[in-house]
Amino acid sequence: MNTIPIKNVGSERLVDAFQREYYYLRLSITDVCNFRCTYCLPNGYHPPAHRESFLTVDEIRRITTAFAAMGTEKVRITGGEPTLCKDFLAIAETISQIENIKKVALTTNGYRMAKEVDDWQKAGITSINVSVDSLDPRMFHSITGENKFHEVMQGIDRAFEIGYSKVKVNSVLMRDLNDKEFSQFVAWVKDKPIQMRFIELMQTGEMDSFFDKYHLSGQVLADKLIRDGWQLQQKERSDGPAKVFSHPDYIGEIGLIMPYEKNFCASCNRLRVSAKGKLHLCLFGEEGIELRDLLSSDEQQVILQSRLYAALQSKREHHFLHEGNAGIRTNLATIGG
Repeated sequence: MNTIPIKNVGSERLVDAFQREYYYLRLSITDVCNFRCTYCLPNGYHPPAHRESFLTVDEIRRITTAFAAMGTEKVRITGGEPTLCKDFLAIAETISQIENIKKVALTTNGYRMAKEVDDWQKAGITSINVSVDSLDPRMFHSITGENKFHEVMQGIDRAFEIGYSKVKVNSVLMRDLNDKEFSQFVAWVKDKPIQMRFIELMQTGEMDSFFDKYHLSGQVLADKLIRDGWQLQQKERSDGPAKVFSHPDYIGEIGLIMPYEKNFCASCNRLRVSAKGKLHLCLFGEEGIELRDLLSSDEQQVILQSRLYAALQSKREHHFLHEGNAGIRTNLATIGG
């Protein structure tokens, strides 16, 4: 009987059965969030009765090292709100020092940004995405449950002051709620190096009626941008799912994330690991594949890589959002969106 030499096990790159290669890891480090966004955690964060601990710095180092050895170049630190994690800076610094990791991005609600973005930069955060769902402080408060609009804006300004060349701003645009601000958001980036990203509202298990009431198709926005002279840009291989548009008269850019678009999954290049150590092949999918039992020792690296590769072979060709099937996902805070 032929045996596989152990040195070759786990050496594969992260390629799935549909020949998609995965360069991008979205790593949640906490599911705690201090905002109560209407489309995600309208009732606020409530810890589960049987609370597991979140991944430690060493566990995160091991998992990121395994991904990097298999071709991952970009890690996005997510939550919940990742800056609430007591080890956030240590985690960022650890990831930034791992061989082959070229970009360490952060997604944040921005409430600590003005005071702490200098520390984030020193820890190795190369790019920042911050959520701003309205440019009207009252609407911002209504959507997020927090009266923090001005603090978040100060944080964005501070990021530019200390040398970030671009900040990505995320907004979930909702029909009859904040969609009337679309033109205001576009005008905002005319003279600022902001990539304004509009994320199409996604249906999750807890939010069916909310989705039906407020969903706005991203294609409506794409058509308007094209009519107004915006042009679609080419993607880099570690870019996320946004379709990015530029305009010769604007310094900033507009990005659209449209998960209901046909063939949205064809260019998928990202995998997710939850704060409890489970691999999720899709934002809208299965329960997750356990990795934590292989994160207690550096000696488990080869077996960990083998499990990652094997799990990836069962990744589906596409999600089923267009059929109204959001999988098991009840909200997006548990896995970082």
